[in-house]
Amino acid sequence: MKTLFVMDPLERINVSGDSTYMLMLDLCERGLPVSFCTPSDLRVESGVAMASCQQVRVGLQPPHFWPEPAADRPLGDFDVVWMRKDPPFDIDYIFSTYVLELAPPGTRVFNRPASLRTFNEKMAIFRWPQHCVPTLVTSDIQRAIRWARQAPDKVVLKPWDGNGGRGVLISHGQDGNLRSMLELLTVEGKRAIILQHYIPEIVQGDKRIILIDGQPAGWMLRVPQPGDHRGNMHAGAKVVACELSAADRRICADLGPVLQQHGLLFVGIDVIGDFLTEVNVTSPTGIQEINLLYGKALHRDINAWALNPPVSP
Repeated sequence: MKTLFVMDPLERINVSGDSTYMLMLDLCERGLPVSFCTPSDLRVESGVAMASCQQVRVGLQPPHFWPEPAADRPLGDFDVVWMRKDPPFDIDYIFSTYVLELAPPGTRVFNRPASLRTFNEKMAIFRWPQHCVPTLVTSDIQRAIRWARQAPDKVVLKPWDGNGGRGVLISHGQDGNLRSMLELLTVEGKRAIILQHYIPEIVQGDKRIILIDGQPAGWMLRVPQPGDHRGNMHAGAKVVACELSAADRRICADLGPVLQQHGLLFVGIDVIGDFLTEVNVTSPTGIQEINLLYGKALHRDINAWALNPPVSP
């Protein structure tokens, strides 16, 4: 069983917290061949999706990666292809999904390329409005100001295409800086942004739930640093163990069948209080942290499914 990872360059991988590294390590420990390439190494030649890729041995000890020379191979040479390029989700990322869609039927691509385009990580939540906090998506600065002034408390402003907590701001309808914030985030009314009612439970943490083939498999709480409002590990949030609430289970039950239907095998959803805030499908992380908190091996569970998916009845 041969697997290709489309990912960032190896020198950018932080092995102490990277989920792609864990997937690759597990495959090598199984004695299975692993290759990698970057999105720019993908191409289409005479209608065939190709990759200039390198087979690599992955280990626990430094330097962790031992790559072989690059070789041109059709994607059909691989049983499984993983798209694990970190954001930004830009036009180059989108182009990569078009190439990956040309993989032959015998090659399983995760997550499904068309679904990567369909499920924007912040906009996808509106498929399940019953689980969303009141939200406005707009580029209209005056409309955003009116909406914020009608909110019962503070509001959260964030880019619709951001990641890692970057660009997330807290304001309120009477804030003298609100218009300036909106002008900056919308680029003077040219780009849509997201405004949401502030969820006070963020001080207790932002819950990350990993779903494998639509089923909740692991979870953790990311508690913001004192003086910060962002529950992102990139922003220094502390990771602690937690339990799934009744609301968490309802959210997972509603999302699971849709994620399965769209070929989204490895997904990380974010929940604050009782509200769904993100559906992370491009390159979700959290495997290592959850494994350590609960003694799990999520990377092995994910690979086991990808290599031998259950047969539909």
